[in-house]
Amino acid sequence: MSQLLEGIVAIVTGGAKGLGYGISRAMAKEGAALLITGRDGAATERVAAEIRAEFGTRAIGMAADMRDKDQVEAMVQRAVDEFGGLDSLITNASQLSPNVLLEHKTDEMLADTLAMGVWGTWWAMRAAFPHMKQRGGGTIVNFYSIDADTGAWLHSDYNINKMGLLGLTRSAAVEWGRFNIRVNAIAPTGMGQVFAQLVKDVPGFLDMATSTNPLKRAGDPEKDIGPVVVFLASEMSRFITGEMINVDGGQNLPGYVSIPHNLDEMEKGPA
Repeated sequence: MSQLLEGIVAIVTGGAKGLGYGISRAMAKEGAALLITGRDGAATERVAAEIRAEFGTRAIGMAADMRDKDQVEAMVQRAVDEFGGLDSLITNASQLSPNVLLEHKTDEMLADTLAMGVWGTWWAMRAAFPHMKQRGGGTIVNFYSIDADTGAWLHSDYNINKMGLLGLTRSAAVEWGRFNIRVNAIAPTGMGQVFAQLVKDVPGFLDMATSTNPLKRAGDPEKDIGPVVVFLASEMSRFITGEMINVDGGQNLPGYVSIPHNLDEMEKGPA
């Protein structure tokens, strides 16, 4: 039986940790040749080596900071040079600024968040475009968040960033469809780096976080989130573009409450 991503060359940004790690493994399992990137270059190389050994597929790791245009463009060129082209771009890399109220967020926090998300994705997509056009098409998967839908407390800059990414996704889907480039977004909720750390550090956090989830569990990066990315990168989704898919066990239906328990203290501002 052929693998769903056999012959596909893909980049997974932030692909060595958290959700990205699970996505990288899911895509490799289906036969994709991968360039795994992240700010921690050693981690990307370790994951690439693990994938080569376990799945026998081509994989390389590379340090790349999505906030730096030159590094983003070099990342795309590396994939083309190593594998002969580019078919799929998975823009998973993201970051959160310190958890402070909107009135205490700084211009620098917003700028850094937008640089990692909107700007980094903008640069990566535009760098990938001519290579996908030359191949006769391609797929891009961007990352939205339930936080933007709920206006999550303490994440104002992150929410702005995610809304911008959704606009970019839809614009590219409309304009690049003529080249058979499909652009979609997912809003995953799973055991990413931040979530996993909270589960480890805060007693009862997992039960609390999943109590309003219809499926009553946290998403597994490789088994729950990764397969949806595989689907969007494969020919199985050949007639889907401009969509935003919630991959969250139904969490978007009830939403969630994010008001901080120490609001009174936080309103006093940084010490």
